[in-house]
Amino acid sequence: MIADIRHHLEITPFVPFAIRMADGREYPVPTIDHIWLPPRGGRVMVEMDDGGAVTLPALLISGLVRVSGAEKPGS
Repeated sequence: MIADIRHHLEITPFVPFAIRMADGREYPVPTIDHIWLPPRGGRVMVEMDDGGAVTLPALLISGLVRVSGAEKPGS
């Protein structure tokens, strides 16, 4: 799934998306500045608009979902 996220981040222009977790929670990535992928690939860090951040374990990411009004991720 990390490879899918990396691929999506290379799309120009950037297309907003959300990361869906195995428990159904979703974390929006409205801009490329809201996400960081550490080089080792075991986790994804997403910064929220309220200044908080969440670290998502790669093994619990179930997919990418499109944000309303945006293209489907990977398209």
